[in-house]
Amino acid sequence: MGCMLIDPSQKYKPYTPLKLDDRTWPTKTFTKAPIWLSTDLRDGNQALANPMTADQKLTFFRLLVKSGFKEIEIAYPAASDTEFAFVRYLIEHNEIPDDVWIQVLTPAREELITRTFEAVAGAKHVIIHMYNATCPMFRDVVFKNSKEQTIGLAVRHTILVRDLTDQYAASHGTTFRYEYSPETFSQTEVQFSVAICDAVKTAWAKAGTGNERIIFNLPATVEVGPPNHYADQIEYFCTHISEREKIVVSLHPHNDRGTGIAAAELAVLAGADRIEGCLFGNGERTGNVDIVNLALNLYTQGIPPRLDFSDIQSVIDIVTKCNDILIHPRHPYAGELVFTAFSGSHQDAVKKGFEEQAERHARNLASGEPQMWDMPYLPLDPADLGCSYEAVIRVNSQSGKGGIAYLVKQHLHLDLPRKMQIAFYQVIQKISDREAREMTVEDITTAFRNTYYFGGPKYEGRLALKSFSVTVEASPEPLGTDEAPDERRRFDGTVSVDGMLRVIRGDGNGPISSLLDAIRTHLDIDLTLREYSEHTIGVGENAKAASYIELVATTDNVKETRSASQSWWGVGVDSDIAASGLRAVLSAVNSAIGDRPLPELKLNVGFDSPMCQADIANALVNSLKLQLPRRFQPSFFEVVQRAARDSGGQISYEDLTQLFQDTYGYETETAKQCRFELQSFDFAKSSVAGRRQITAELLVDGEVRSVSGEGNGPLSAALAALHTQISGTLSIREYTEHSVGEGAEVKAVSFVELVYEVEGKTKKESAWGVSSDSDITASGLQAVMKAASSLNVVTSKSA
Repeated sequence: MGCMLIDPSQKYKPYTPLKLDDRTWPTKTFTKAPIWLSTDLRDGNQALANPMTADQKLTFFRLLVKSGFKEIEIAYPAASDTEFAFVRYLIEHNEIPDDVWIQVLTPAREELITRTFEAVAGAKHVIIHMYNATCPMFRDVVFKNSKEQTIGLAVRHTILVRDLTDQYAASHGTTFRYEYSPETFSQTEVQFSVAICDAVKTAWAKAGTGNERIIFNLPATVEVGPPNHYADQIEYFCTHISEREKIVVSLHPHNDRGTGIAAAELAVLAGADRIEGCLFGNGERTGNVDIVNLALNLYTQGIPPRLDFSDIQSVIDIVTKCNDILIHPRHPYAGELVFTAFSGSHQDAVKKGFEEQAERHARNLASGEPQMWDMPYLPLDPADLGCSYEAVIRVNSQSGKGGIAYLVKQHLHLDLPRKMQIAFYQVIQKISDREAREMTVEDITTAFRNTYYFGGPKYEGRLALKSFSVTVEASPEPLGTDEAPDERRRFDGTVSVDGMLRVIRGDGNGPISSLLDAIRTHLDIDLTLREYSEHTIGVGENAKAASYIELVATTDNVKETRSASQSWWGVGVDSDIAASGLRAVLSAVNSAIGDRPLPELKLNVGFDSPMCQADIANALVNSLKLQLPRRFQPSFFEVVQRAARDSGGQISYEDLTQLFQDTYGYETETAKQCRFELQSFDFAKSSVAGRRQITAELLVDGEVRSVSGEGNGPLSAALAALHTQISGTLSIREYTEHSVGEGAEVKAVSFVELVYEVEGKTKKESAWGVSSDSDITASGLQAVMKAASSLNVVTSKSA
């Protein structure tokens, strides 16, 4: 079993700091991006348990090009035929853009250097990267070389590289650059690093300016000291190497101590020009420095990184697929949770930050100023990386009301009042505690819809507004004052109550109080408004109003009512602001009533009742979908009033519907037989132009008779046929029709009022008939027969 030492100094020695009294890097700041080199396909690939296939390397190479890399280390071609073949494929298939330099690695060994040049033959721009280890451990233990021998090895093979670049440039037209790495630089005496690089530069003999600069790559092959020590090493090198203007100082930090990012950034301040690394920090052991992290650090400081990660998720997808290594959820900029706040206080700050920033950006836009990003906990706008704001706030048992309210606002466009935020927060907390898991956006929005009956028919509560009108009525003028009379509002509406459509009415000083009065009167639900707020969703013609209502139970004490501890919130959205408030009322009422039984709704139809014919008509619209003709309404209203005498002038909706069906024999199986019923009929053209003739089998007082008649249309022809069987005259006073149902279920409904006159009688009789049929002609004829059957028609004897 392992055991950490109480005194680790008995086993490990600290790094030896440089004595650098005149260091300048601590006072410097970043002004531009360094030169980037991706070594994913070489250093990153060699660190994988399962190295990339050729197809994966090609996919990765294309990603690097697309991301903006101009220098890419593609292989160690002398290491294997696979690596060699990949280099050849890129060259022979013209995969390398003209502005991209490919880099290939080789150790300081003659046969491997030669093989490397064979691999790159025909490429346009190539960096030959040669290395040999220089630190005491490798000199003394691994290779058993002196300093002089180590320098001699580097110089001798640099001359070989120089000669081969001349040869291949002449034969293939390739432009070459040279990179030399004193491997294990961070563990090498910095003075010796300067000495060996000066010797290599002299041997190269071609260092110039611009693209002719020699590259000295100074790797922290193993990170053995803090980042400030690496920065000191780099600054010493930059200030002591000769002909600094002819040199690109390159970094290759590893991350053994977890400070690779800091080491790279401080080393750039110390004078470095270039950084080698991998996307998301892949590499040996703890990995190479993460170039994505470095580039986006610059981006958040307003410095163009010269790399494009606008669609970071696609970059993640390719890198994880090729490397077969997942990105940690907390990985800077790329992890699943890096833009996410779970903590309630963090969420509240983010929510308020977004709100303030939206207002600030609107002012900036109006004044032509830059819209600067300045948000709590978010140094980078996720949208810049192609990420949505959906994951900025996520909810678990540690989350607060602000975060939950933010998600509701983002996904339902509802800016909840603070007290409603608290109420809904408690709902989510109960669910989260019960299920012991993170609450997704869908969980939260679904819980909101279910709690407040919001979002269409699927989430309707026991009470749902179907239609309404609000009219203004002047109150009686105050006696003895000059004050203008107050205006009162009357709510008339159709509400679905437990699935049944009901007409209710109430009065108040506004639409909301009128609706509260209506449900108090008709449903015995006595609630009082305590808080109301609203805001607009959208702009222009598509704008809607969102209303928020808090209701409390009504008591005899107004102060007690206002300070009640229990309340119910509701929300409503509608293009009409009045409808929005009314929907919010019913949303809150649904929460208040729960599943308690509601009284049966009844209509007051007594002779002193405020209910009128239109209320009866509306009730039948809701129950039977019938649109009663205006002349029909008073006739049936009298029928209803007579039927309701024994019940104190009240009648339930169910009884009202049954009364209509029984009175007119409308779509009921229990209807009594009519005096006149058509058994069958047929129409033909008359010999007189424009007229129709009917022949029919007509049941007259239980006896089937064959009849015929002629008229201008089906109904007048039917009356003519009836006239052959009765005494007196029937005439149509009114006929209307409309359709009910949809599609294959549609049918016609006909209303017919007949007038009957008999010679010798001064008073005329009238009656209505109502019928429905999928055939509009049959519907009208049946309505005629029903109306005739309701009259005291005198029939003649059959022949």
